[in-house]
Amino acid sequence: MNAFRIRPAVGQDARVLADMLVEAANWNPVRSRTRVTVMEDPTVLHYIAGWQRPGDFGCVAEDARGVAVGACWARLFPADRPGYGFVAPGVPELTLGVYPPWRAQGVGRALLRELSREAAARGHARLSLSVERENFAQRLYVSEGFVTVAAGERSDTMVRTVR
Repeated sequence: MNAFRIRPAVGQDARVLADMLVEAANWNPVRSRTRVTVMEDPTVLHYIAGWQRPGDFGCVAEDARGVAVGACWARLFPADRPGYGFVAPGVPELTLGVYPPWRAQGVGRALLRELSREAAARGHARLSLSVERENFAQRLYVSEGFVTVAAGERSDTMVRTVR
């Protein structure tokens, strides 16, 4: 396994989170979109626009050289501008992205666990997310205690209790 470390995401990580948002959006190489296309989509962009707003939190995985290889972060969305995985005001919705060479090496799981610890430390009772059913990451989410609370045409909204 390649060595990596997890650190808190800070305001200067906006570019790293944008990179990981593109990775998350392009989990299926058959339907891959360019960075520009992903970043111009307002329904996707609001996951990082204005990072780091009050209430935003996350973590970044770095390799032994300090290069980001993945990130997981959470935001609160209002009911009138929800994310794909919105369940209720006050429930942070997470996003997770890992560069392909680092997938299936424990990076995503480590990021998800660290984000869950931070959510609990901040007093949140739950985390939510949205994932397409074909996405291999759904198995990770289920194994980490996320359960489906709403099913869409191709994706599920999942929630996990964190405290």
